[in-house]
Amino acid sequence: MSILVVGSVALDSVETPFGKADGVLGGSAVFFSAAASLLAPVQVVGVVGEDYPIEELRSSMNGRVDLSGLMTAPGESFRWSGVYSYDLNSRETLETRLGVFADFRPRIPANFRNARHVFLGNIDPRLQMEVLDQVEAPELVVCDTMNFWIEGSRDALLELLTRVDFLLVNDSEARQLAGEPNLLQAARWIQARGPRMVAIKKGEHGAILFVEDRVFFVPGYPLEEVFDPTGAGDAFAGGLLGYLASAGTTTLEDLRLATVFGSALGSFAVEDFSIRRFADLGPDEIRQRVQEFREMTTFEYGLSAAPQG
Repeated sequence: MSILVVGSVALDSVETPFGKADGVLGGSAVFFSAAASLLAPVQVVGVVGEDYPIEELRSSMNGRVDLSGLMTAPGESFRWSGVYSYDLNSRETLETRLGVFADFRPRIPANFRNARHVFLGNIDPRLQMEVLDQVEAPELVVCDTMNFWIEGSRDALLELLTRVDFLLVNDSEARQLAGEPNLLQAARWIQARGPRMVAIKKGEHGAILFVEDRVFFVPGYPLEEVFDPTGAGDAFAGGLLGYLASAGTTTLEDLRLATVFGSALGSFAVEDFSIRRFADLGPDEIRQRVQEFREMTTFEYGLSAAPQG
């Protein structure tokens, strides 16, 4: 069953200590789709300018993504440029030019409105609610947000939370939203305002899933080479929701495994600039990495191994 994603479609210029890429495919909807489409069909709604390389985007998605909801408007596409520090945990934004994205109002095509799974990319929460007003009866709504909206559109964001099933945020965003320094308390605060499920992303240190009163932790995947962390969080979301859409259920076990798939796809994203790593990524390689996550985190513990005394 297809996943509807609404978010930014951009062109990025990125410099890290390990390389540089100018004017490459980027944006929340692009990274999400590149990852999710390896597990389930994806439908994209967004806007680009007349300068956007649509054919390059279509080719990069290998026919797995329906781009018929992507509008082209007169003007320049959303462009972002930034430089990462040596440890890749912090970055400096050099320029943000919204272009046609500044006037984006999502219009969901009629044949997209029956989507069972919806991902609301990191855009204004008022626009995210406009998307929900247009879809018919989604079974699972997953939402991303950021500090800018938490600070500047808090009331709208809190209203949005009453309408979503699953919120994805990083650790600083969770603390800022809840006003709680403790991540467990922050997650419980968020859950009390609507979402049954919360995933807190911790970058290279993994992610924590909160489902009702249960907690599940997935470590970051240890990589020998990391080129570009841009879009890793959206790729995480793509892997997570892609797995849930393919499974068709949200049992605790499926949610736990979905979080592992999210971490696996996020780890692939950082191995190259833009979405290049997903171009030749196949199911066998994905399964192998998920298996490696299992081997990293599985251990046996019996009563005989318990400390004595």
